[in-house]
Amino acid sequence: MILFFSFGTLTLYGQDLEPRAYANVPKKLNVIAAGYVFMNGNVLTDPSLPIADFTLRSHNLAVNYVRTFGVYNKLARIQVAVPYSFMDGEVTRTSGDVLTGSRTGFADTKIRFGINLLGSPALDKSEFRAFQQKTILGVSLVASIPTGKYYDDKQVNIGTNRWGFKPEIGVSKRFTHVYAEAYAGVWFYTDNNDFMGKKMEQKSTYSLQAHASYYFKNQMWLGFNTTWFFGGKTIIDGVAEDSQIDNWRVGGTFSTPIAKGQSVRLQYHIGAYTNNGLNYYALSAVYQYSFF
Repeated sequence: MILFFSFGTLTLYGQDLEPRAYANVPKKLNVIAAGYVFMNGNVLTDPSLPIADFTLRSHNLAVNYVRTFGVYNKLARIQVAVPYSFMDGEVTRTSGDVLTGSRTGFADTKIRFGINLLGSPALDKSEFRAFQQKTILGVSLVASIPTGKYYDDKQVNIGTNRWGFKPEIGVSKRFTHVYAEAYAGVWFYTDNNDFMGKKMEQKSTYSLQAHASYYFKNQMWLGFNTTWFFGGKTIIDGVAEDSQIDNWRVGGTFSTPIAKGQSVRLQYHIGAYTNNGLNYYALSAVYQYSFF
């Protein structure tokens, strides 16, 4: 059984590429995953604050746990992701001087609760073997908890010093060898009252995702991923910033089983269009162990 669940290694609101987020799996399943993500380019842990001529290299580790269960005979899951980041970067000032810096520490924790409302009953392992998936409709709520390292006098941080909440709706359909998915969600944010001695507010960020994965007979699969996220204008001490984002990213995912209940997943994604910073590429490798 090959699964995938969001890693949330950095709190890059709206930019997740999460194939199989509403996959149909048995209830009482446990998944533990450990992974590494490398990111390079104009990327910030808080995309509401794009910085021109900024380059960051980020090495990220994360541990992820998922548990599935039944709610009124519907398949539900709870997921927790705890990331740790090593960042270093530089910015070129208008004077031509280059300013460098680094950050190390925990990033914001993510907790996700999801339930498949249609097309995905909560089945035991024995019942699940005979089930044929068609179309699934699911909803989820992601909470980003401000546990990340944060300096109130710095613009670049690992943590965001505020809460984030994303309700999302997703639909997926399994064909003979192809698994197609589409999600739509909105991030809502609380205020950051300690942003360099000021109060920072942010408007909602909207996101759309689409995924298409091809499954081989040995449960190996190859997928194409894309996401579009827009909005998110920031207001600092009542003054609106030129920070509206309109970004489109594309990528690919490859997953292969390596032993019973174990798999390895590789993913690459890059910016296809960006209007306001956040132009970077990311590489990830994840080991996953599933058990009942």
